[in-house]
Amino acid sequence: MTTEEYDVVVVGGGPAGATAARALAIRGRNVLLLDKAGRIKPCGGAVPPQLLVDFDIPRDVLEAEVSGARMVSPTARTVDMPIPKGFVGMVDRGYFDEWLRKRSAAAGAVRVSGTFLRLGESDDNSVELVYRESLKATGETAGEGRRDDAASGERRIRARFVIGADGARSAVGRQAVAGADKLKTVYAYHEIIATPAAVASGTDEKVNRTRCDVVYDGTLSPDFYSWVFPHGDTISVGTGTAVKGQSIRGSVAALRKRIGLEDAATVRTEGAPIPMKPLGRWDDGKHVLLCGDAAGVVAPASGEGIFYAMACGEIAAGAVDEALETNSPKPLRNARKRFMRKHGRVFLVLGIMQRFWYHTDARRERFVTMCADPDVQHLTWESYLNKRLVRKDPMAHVRVFLKDLAHLCGIRRATD
Repeated sequence: MTTEEYDVVVVGGGPAGATAARALAIRGRNVLLLDKAGRIKPCGGAVPPQLLVDFDIPRDVLEAEVSGARMVSPTARTVDMPIPKGFVGMVDRGYFDEWLRKRSAAAGAVRVSGTFLRLGESDDNSVELVYRESLKATGETAGEGRRDDAASGERRIRARFVIGADGARSAVGRQAVAGADKLKTVYAYHEIIATPAAVASGTDEKVNRTRCDVVYDGTLSPDFYSWVFPHGDTISVGTGTAVKGQSIRGSVAALRKRIGLEDAATVRTEGAPIPMKPLGRWDDGKHVLLCGDAAGVVAPASGEGIFYAMACGEIAAGAVDEALETNSPKPLRNARKRFMRKHGRVFLVLGIMQRFWYHTDARRERFVTMCADPDVQHLTWESYLNKRLVRKDPMAHVRVFLKDLAHLCGIRRATD
């Protein structure tokens, strides 16, 4: 039997992988999208309106739209941050990711449900990829061109390039890209619960279906935050931490009890590592390029990943297309450069913010206080909704800097 050959194999069908596969298929490349069926990443599911614009996502894909956020301090003080114009969209990753995969297939990508096992032999022209196909998920037998090892159920294909979009502990990355095993992560866990009638009707005093709650409390997460995000018929209640020994399930149980949702029906639970810093290198200089969580592109402090994963998928597809066009792996290195040129400043600012403000509960208390400031709220929403640092109001930056300095020096109290 001959070995099936592709221009590109994309491993992982989340937002990054599905976006990359679609972009390459639109460019006329022969693409296989390999995804493990049934896995749903733990995620609050928040997406900015700019994502709908940049990636041509219809609004009806959203499960809900929220009109603001509530910041909750360690002492349970609350600061509401209404969105003056616009909204934050909420998606259910189970539905949203599958929608993206179907769209990539409609553009021409070949979908296969299976598990990546390893990269095999390579030469200047291609690399072998070994995976185990899930016949139960696809309802099909192996394609005629694929080599099938009957004893192990392994299938072998070849590709000119491989895009690893298989998550924070990327098997592709660990095998091919130096330093991929050193990716810094926090562990995230959430429980999807059915929206109770009181929340749906708007009579619940603790949970609002049009508001995202972000909880800064060291007893729930010593180094990150916890959340309560509405998804229409469901609610995501979760937390994240990199501290070993912290009972992450216990934290979510405590949060559910705190907001009166301990008895609400649990639809499903999910947990996974979430990267907190982009890798220093995304390619192996030959055949492999990482993107999405595998490359570490989740924003520090906020933990936002969907928008940046899709942006990274687009950029990765462009770099691979150039590599195919020039018959050279050199363009692969451009993917990281282009992403960091466009988004690196945001990641730098958020990384500094997380390292300082999330360090202790006393600092978290001050951070929540700062969120009440009109300048802070203006810059926060302008930056988040439009996905760029705001430059059109320089005096607002100056005012925020001076107020920030006052908090750092203790001139202003945490409750001021």
